[in-house]
Amino acid sequence: MIPDLDRRDRLSLTWRDPPGWWGFLTTVDHKRIAARYIVTALLLLFLAGLLALDMRWQLSWAENDRMGPQLYNESFSLHGSTMLFLVSVPAMEAMALWLVPLMLGQRNMAFPRLGAFSYWLYLGGVLTLWVAHALDVTPDLGWFEYPPLSGPNYAPGHRADIWAQMITFTEVAALCASVNVAATILKMRPPGMTLARMPVFLWAMLVASLMTILSMPAIMLVTSMLIADRLVSTHFFAPAANGDVLLFQHLFWFFGHPEVYIIFIPATGFVSSIVETFARRRLFGHHVLVLAILAIGCLAFGLWVHHMFAVGLPRLGNDFYTAASMAIAVPAGLQIFCWIATMATGRTWLATPMLWVLGFVATFVLGGLSGVMTASAALDLQLTDSYFVVAHFHYVLVGGAMFPLFGAFCYWYPKATGRMMSERWGRVAFALIVGGFNLGFAPMHLLGLMGMPRRVYTYPAGMGWEGLNQIATLGSAIAVAGGLVFVANALLSYWRGAPAGADPWGASTLEWAGESPSPPWNLAYTPVVDSLTPLWDSPVLRVMDGVAIERREVIVTSVVDAAPLYRQKSAAPSIWPVVAALAVTAMFLGSIFTPWAIAAGALPIAAALTGWFWPQRGRATTGPLRVRS
Repeated sequence: MIPDLDRRDRLSLTWRDPPGWWGFLTTVDHKRIAARYIVTALLLLFLAGLLALDMRWQLSWAENDRMGPQLYNESFSLHGSTMLFLVSVPAMEAMALWLVPLMLGQRNMAFPRLGAFSYWLYLGGVLTLWVAHALDVTPDLGWFEYPPLSGPNYAPGHRADIWAQMITFTEVAALCASVNVAATILKMRPPGMTLARMPVFLWAMLVASLMTILSMPAIMLVTSMLIADRLVSTHFFAPAANGDVLLFQHLFWFFGHPEVYIIFIPATGFVSSIVETFARRRLFGHHVLVLAILAIGCLAFGLWVHHMFAVGLPRLGNDFYTAASMAIAVPAGLQIFCWIATMATGRTWLATPMLWVLGFVATFVLGGLSGVMTASAALDLQLTDSYFVVAHFHYVLVGGAMFPLFGAFCYWYPKATGRMMSERWGRVAFALIVGGFNLGFAPMHLLGLMGMPRRVYTYPAGMGWEGLNQIATLGSAIAVAGGLVFVANALLSYWRGAPAGADPWGASTLEWAGESPSPPWNLAYTPVVDSLTPLWDSPVLRVMDGVAIERREVIVTSVVDAAPLYRQKSAAPSIWPVVAALAVTAMFLGSIFTPWAIAAGALPIAAALTGWFWPQRGRATTGPLRVRS
């Protein structure tokens, strides 16, 4: 479906960004915004990996004094906060921002300016944490900052405040991105793409976005309460003044456990897309996969207390959360069986993206088995503060989220760049990362069972832990080397890779219907969908005509049946998202030092929002929408 030259030129004039830095600052192109998210997250992944390797080196020998306790606590806190709040969730959101309009055959997101604002605010959170690190005020109480240690009596200075405000930055950005993704999927599907015909990827992104909207307010609330305790002497978490430190843990983990699945569920969408394409057949059990995603999304909100088995809660409650924690393994297992059945009954092509899927399945199953073990309250009491939990946590998050993300990067790389990544170097990177990861984290299960506690910067000689720690360090170094090969492959392929063509994999979904790389307008016509796999089932894709090409427009459809309703004006490039993000950033940073910053920051934020929402004519338009081949 390549547009004719005249139509292409007219679309280019309509959808192009201004040149130079002004275009860089004002763009609302979902692909450019998503690319910035991805590049930023990959850079942070590299930095966090170096921190992890540094900590591994410290633990390779008993009584090692190369790194003191303060520096180790800072490194541990920075590594965890970066990976969980600045890499994992934003990377998944970035893939949604980039892919959802393409997979829907739309020209942009529902709220283009909100997408741009979300990135600039996310960047503010990144700079808050890492500039603080450069200025030697790195948060040092872990990525969870439990009170009373993070309260005013035990954590002087502003390290804890910086961590709390970094959370606020990133969670507001996540909420903006999630509202945008959910609205786009629900109201901008192409005609004919009913809920029953939505690809699993879109279901995964929709459920993850709704989970973010429901869970993120809890972490924003609890960090705001912590800042209030520290800044204006409230007593939410002060037991001496009838506060409750466990309230922090309940609110934190009410977000913290759904967050694991906010990261994992998009990964199931990546895996489903890759498996379907490379098995050369429709997904086995499409409806089962969708129902499993919905079940995981619901059950994830009932598990948070299994992070608190050791705090002394009533034992009857522990039994309930043990059962719920084990129950969520059922829909996850159903997904694994559906993917295996698809591969077994298809003509599976083991290209690099498919290798990442196989690595994910093997690693995630191992992580899931150790998760079922720690779901038992009685066993968790023995393992909770040991390296066994460190191993489980990384097997689930890295194996369950990062491996599919790497596979998705390889899979959609031709769509983004018009070039193919090297298969040879892709396989080398896969072998190094997956092999190094398992060599690095499998020994930690044994270390935990041997009694090695987590969150320690050194340990006495004679405990028998040195050999396994050295193996773990070697594995981590191999995985980091594999990451360097992966990045080098991506960069070199950008300039030297073989031309990809429109659909190099022979995929079935709409993002592959247009040229690669996608132009600013994505597709020249809005497609009409008749099946789950439109590019496989229709030799000629039907399209809908009538959407304007002289002005930015998208179509809005009904929620269930995707019936066309009307044409909607799409936002043009604007400086107001940047201005609004700067105003919010100034208010958040100022509130680290004084509560008056909130009052003072209200005026510039109001001014920015006034410019943003200044009334414009022609938001919704009507006109004939015609279906043609």
